[in-house]
Amino acid sequence: MPQGKFSAPKPGKHHNNKLHVKKGDTVIVNRGKHKGATGTVLFASPEDQKIVVEGVNIVKKHVKPTPGNTAGGIDEREGAMHASKVQLVDPETGKATRIRKTIVDGKKVRVGAQSGKTID
Repeated sequence: MPQGKFSAPKPGKHHNNKLHVKKGDTVIVNRGKHKGATGTVLFASPEDQKIVVEGVNIVKKHVKPTPGNTAGGIDEREGAMHASKVQLVDPETGKATRIRKTIVDGKKVRVGAQSGKTID
């Protein structure tokens, strides 16, 4: 166990609350049964390192009837997946790319590692 000022992260929580993707980015899934699928990030949770990608990881959710939804039933919706399972799509080439962060005009921007083009 670390001593002093720094301590271990809490169980179930990630120690670095940063993601390489954000809402609205186009990504390619590179792991799991949806490998190769492309979609837009609908939701990003840096605390849990999870994202929701449009049209990927469809799960069935049983919904109880409510005054707004009197029928209830089984809904199909996108499930969350770990952010490490996706890569950003390079706007120049349309392929998956790693990113690096550089400062341009006093702002930190994401740059595609292969093409060198800014993504933000």
